[in-house]
Amino acid sequence: MNKRSLTVFLLAVTMLSGVPRAQTVMVDRVENPVEWASPLMGTDSKHSLSNGNVYPAIARPWGMNFWTPQTGEMGDGWAYMYSADKIRGFKQTHQPSPWMNDYGQFAIMPVTGELRFDQDGRASWFSHKAETVTPYYYSVYLADHDVTTEITPTERAARFRFTFPENDKSFVVVDAFDKGSRVKIIPSENKIIGYTTKNSGGVPDNFKNYFVIVFDKPFEFTHTFSGDKLGDALEVEADHAGAVIGFRTGKGEQVNAKVASSFISYEQAERNLNEIGNDGFDTVKQKGYDEWNKVLGRITPEGGTVEQMRTFYSCLYRSLLFPRKFFEYDENGDVVHYSPYNGEVLPGYMFTDTGFWDTFRSLFPFLNLLYPEMNAQMQEGLANAYKESGWLPEWASPGLRNVMVGNNSASVVSDAYLKIGEDFDYDIETLYEALIHGANNAGPLTAVGRAGAAYYTDLGYVPYDVGINENAARTLEYAYDDFTIYQLAKKLGKPKKEIKRYKKRSLNYKNLFDPETRLMRGKNKDGKFMAPFNPFKWGDAFTEGNSWHYTWSVFHDVQGLIDLMGGEKEFVKQLDTVFSLPPVFDDSYYGGVIHEIREMQIADMGQYAHGNQPIQHMIYLYNYAGEPWKAQYWVRETMERMYRPTPDGYCGDEDNGQTSAWYVFSAMGFYPVCPATDQYVMGAPLFKKMTLKLQNGKEVVINAPGNDRDNRYISRMSVNGQEYGKNWLSHEELMKGAVIDMEMSGEPNRNRGTDKADFPYSLSNE
Repeated sequence: MNKRSLTVFLLAVTMLSGVPRAQTVMVDRVENPVEWASPLMGTDSKHSLSNGNVYPAIARPWGMNFWTPQTGEMGDGWAYMYSADKIRGFKQTHQPSPWMNDYGQFAIMPVTGELRFDQDGRASWFSHKAETVTPYYYSVYLADHDVTTEITPTERAARFRFTFPENDKSFVVVDAFDKGSRVKIIPSENKIIGYTTKNSGGVPDNFKNYFVIVFDKPFEFTHTFSGDKLGDALEVEADHAGAVIGFRTGKGEQVNAKVASSFISYEQAERNLNEIGNDGFDTVKQKGYDEWNKVLGRITPEGGTVEQMRTFYSCLYRSLLFPRKFFEYDENGDVVHYSPYNGEVLPGYMFTDTGFWDTFRSLFPFLNLLYPEMNAQMQEGLANAYKESGWLPEWASPGLRNVMVGNNSASVVSDAYLKIGEDFDYDIETLYEALIHGANNAGPLTAVGRAGAAYYTDLGYVPYDVGINENAARTLEYAYDDFTIYQLAKKLGKPKKEIKRYKKRSLNYKNLFDPETRLMRGKNKDGKFMAPFNPFKWGDAFTEGNSWHYTWSVFHDVQGLIDLMGGEKEFVKQLDTVFSLPPVFDDSYYGGVIHEIREMQIADMGQYAHGNQPIQHMIYLYNYAGEPWKAQYWVRETMERMYRPTPDGYCGDEDNGQTSAWYVFSAMGFYPVCPATDQYVMGAPLFKKMTLKLQNGKEVVINAPGNDRDNRYISRMSVNGQEYGKNWLSHEELMKGAVIDMEMSGEPNRNRGTDKADFPYSLSNE
């Protein structure tokens, strides 16, 4: 009996014996981590309440194309909802979130009996009891058609396997969707080709996603459709084009299809089909299984509950999807990409589908720690994005999108070079030029460059009363972004005047601190604070949050914020207040309760809104004021209460790996509060042991053998055998390999980590 089987056996015995808490069964070690990752975690969401707002992404890590069962209507951002009971098709998707919606999308759907090709007519009832969902493989029984559909992907291609009943009329519908599409049936090759242009913005005028589908069974029936009109032509180009092919099938007959797509051409789509080559369905499936195991296997937790292991690996899976590869390999095997910025086919890497407002916080630092070779490629892609558009994308899907605030590409670029730049060769000078350009100019969209850049430069803040929404949030993030530029400028040896400029600007957060309320507050152009002020008002001067959430957005100078608040005791008191306040809110800016508000309201953690990004680092700030045990308590509390390996498993939008990476980092026992510094701030580890297998061949081993549900406090800690009392760990030192030993206790050690020498970095302490 292997270890996982043993675990399941022990779990069953525990449940039969009447023990009320099955999750107290401990998992010693996981051999095949992909078996523990659930793509269904977070799929039980809707517009008004997000439990993740994700779909089951059947994909390879960072794959160019994902596949998902489609329960929603064509064009619905909620493509898959766990609460749905019908599937309309199996969609190739590039959707980063329902709010951004999709592009490069088309659907495939088997049908039997009467030919029904429209999305409602072809839809079939299904049950989760007859659904298998893994990162590398999907299977479901379609009850209305008596067909089982299976999918297993590569990065740019996929294999389908349809198991049909005995039937004279078995069909496969290929729906290229509306807004401009084309299909062509080539019976002599058992092939369908076509393109789709359906998108949600961020694309050049010549955007197309070209696809090719090859079946292993000759077509006995062929049809195409335009809108709701079915015809016999082999080719159609229309607003909404699709194709239907069919055949007679025997009972249990399996029909296979290979599918690939390209943003470049039909020829390139055929080339991408070579990722499958002659591999059969089960071979592609096994290769996907192996690849996910390899990538997930860089982190090995030991000594956790079944639920903790499932949650951990589900979060780790979500952390390895975005930003997605947006490049292909040409006939010579060289890396090329269709530019979502200027529509040209150009050499080099390109990645997309991430919003830096979310992911600068922990997702990109996570890549720098565990998958630096991937982020080095992503940095090359960012340099290409700048050269092709004149700007760095703050939210790319696939090109520039006008969403969110800040100029957080500065953090993504700076943190990467400071941590991995010496190990990987990419064009950092072009990226630095891009940072300086973006930091001093308003872009073509309010979410590109810096909206209000002139005000920020002249006044040191973006005013409340000049027609620029979410101005306080912009100011606070611009100040942090200036800090990251300051850090990178020092590393690159830039002129002292330039270095000094960005260091000075990074203190602009002070301009919005209101000493009366000890909170951040919008300020008018004349230098007076906006009034009346309601710290519970969401939006307005802030972004998807209120002043209680955004006051802590001084990642780079927590000591400076402590000083503004009147010292460590007052600072800790203000932190404590976040949790003790009732979850009251003012939604007048939005004219109704947005889902982020509702998620805070129902979480029973006061004003702490873990379901959205602005406050996710706040718990760790206790380390800067001499009470690290409170960080240890609340980190573990949040992991336990806000995450489950279930369809309702997140407490808000997952957001392209950010909320998942928070959990993965926190389970290690530390977190990157301030990207573009060398430090990770301490929390409390979740497992009894965790091993990080670094890309450079070294290992970090985190031992906490006394860890359990109650023992969440660090009473003593050593690094490489030496007593260690600091509230942070060094990235540089971890990269050399390390053994970290922690003695865990049910009571806090109020003497450890209390000296200023133990506190993490703050700019004011330089």
